[in-house]
Amino acid sequence: MAADYADLSCDCSELPQLDFGTFVLSMSSSALVHLGEVPEPETGEFMPNILAAKQTIDILCMLERKTIGNLDAHEERLLRDMLFELRMKYIQKAR
Repeated sequence: MAADYADLSCDCSELPQLDFGTFVLSMSSSALVHLGEVPEPETGEFMPNILAAKQTIDILCMLERKTIGNLDAHEERLLRDMLFELRMKYIQKAR
């Protein structure tokens, strides 16, 4: 299995450092694409998918519950604020 990963070659210097905040922002960006708030990066088209948006928001909610007491203040605030914003946008779109 490890050999499979050894075959992958990429210039990791081009990628942002992966940490909790980056992960939350990545998931939030996906939710915004699914909500039709921003265009799909590969096509440039708006492709709303309300069910996929809900699932992504639910994943972030699960992450919030499972990480209680394990996040620093910045991470906790980022997750809470992103969830609030995504929930409000979801409610507007689901009407």
